[in-house]
Amino acid sequence: MAGLRVEQFVVGPVMTNCYFAVQTDTAEALVVDPGDEAKRLIGKLKERGLSVAAVLLTHGHFDHASAARQVADAFGAPIYAHELEKETLEEPQINLSIMNGAREAYGADRYVGDGDVLELAGFSVQVIATPGHTRGGCCYYIEKERAIFVGDTLFCGSVGRTDFPGGNARELLTSIKERLLTLPGETDVYPGHNETTTIGWERMNNPFL
Repeated sequence: MAGLRVEQFVVGPVMTNCYFAVQTDTAEALVVDPGDEAKRLIGKLKERGLSVAAVLLTHGHFDHASAARQVADAFGAPIYAHELEKETLEEPQINLSIMNGAREAYGADRYVGDGDVLELAGFSVQVIATPGHTRGGCCYYIEKERAIFVGDTLFCGSVGRTDFPGGNARELLTSIKERLLTLPGETDVYPGHNETTTIGWERMNNPFL
């Protein structure tokens, strides 16, 4: 049956989740947050016979963005990020690459806004702005498939850090409560670190909420 298959790869020094959101009937994929190990990710995509329709960045921190350009270029795919995340991507002090011993600048090919719907790889992907971890952090929601990729906004039983440049604890909790917890409870949540969860489980059990 055609639909979404999600593959998870843990990459880099901060153990970041990179996801392949695969359209099973066309072998097209969206690559979410390729933060490191570009060669490995490209190899896995080719090994599976997948084409890449787009690279989606939930935010601009180095551990989510540093392999984006290499992966995108290997498949001729565009990189998407929220329009308010341009500064985070481009500034090493804000994207935290200096914490990883580098001074790297990243970027996107297409900057999107809250509420935009991206028709990619046969999916309708809704952009949901969720500032708080970073100023332009966002989530990618595939309503038909009951799936959302949340980056470092929400974790299983926890929430994202707000002590980095551009972070704001009040904004983060507002984003989660008003933009994410209002989604159907059966929605699968794919976070930037650690294990997957569901909106319903977080609504009932997350001690930060």
